[in-house]
Amino acid sequence: MPSQVAGISERQQLIIQHLEEANQELSGQDLHARLRASNSPMGLATVYRHLRQLQQRGQIRCRHLPSGEALFAPLGRDEHHITCVDCGTTAVLKRCPVHHVDLETEDSQGFALLFHTLEFFGLCEQCQSRQRD
Repeated sequence: MPSQVAGISERQQLIIQHLEEANQELSGQDLHARLRASNSPMGLATVYRHLRQLQQRGQIRCRHLPSGEALFAPLGRDEHHITCVDCGTTAVLKRCPVHHVDLETEDSQGFALLFHTLEFFGLCEQCQSRQRD
């Protein structure tokens, strides 16, 4: 278990650790299943409560699929997506098109910037083909 981070409980640290070890974003259900399979199970409501608290404190990233499902990832993972609005298929962008953008102090309007998210929406090849037919 990593050393205690200020203001973060051991259970929240465990959630962050599982997000960091995963090679993809995880839903609350996915995270709950991983925790159940480990030696540190916790209830589903507890998992979602900790995810919400971590997100509100800027400790993790969250994005929502067109279906409404929330997916979570650690802050250090600068990953962006393109999602089909018809079938929900998601692909990871190979690079972040705004990685080198630096907001000037006046542009940030007093915010302390933690991270950014960028997501594109469109139609995948299969859905385009299906709509043409």
